[in-house]
Amino acid sequence: MRIEVSRELLDRQLVDRHGRLIGKVDDVEFARDAEGNLYLRTLLSGPGALGLRVGGRLGRMLVLTAERFVTDRPLAPLRIPYSLVARVDSAVWLRIRADELPTSPVEDWLRHHLIDRIPGAGRASG
Repeated sequence: MRIEVSRELLDRQLVDRHGRLIGKVDDVEFARDAEGNLYLRTLLSGPGALGLRVGGRLGRMLVLTAERFVTDRPLAPLRIPYSLVARVDSAVWLRIRADELPTSPVEDWLRHHLIDRIPGAGRASG
């Protein structure tokens, strides 16, 4: 089953219902139902999830680099319930709009400290 999940989900682009790119699927989370069967519960996205999946020194460096941009540590990944997935093809399409999901702390930091300081950035629509 892990091979199927790896091939079908990991590193696929996450796209909201209007075609807006959200991020990539960096890891997944399973759970057990009442009968003890495993099922895919959550898609995880962000440097925290990717760093844990990569593991080792490189994974720790990914997480530590991303954590430099946030005040809350440890860096929590974006968690998307699998029930919000509409379809999976070359991308993972969600049933919801991007603005219905929480933004990542790294994205918030970059927007506040970098993007918002670019002249005309306030006129850009997302």
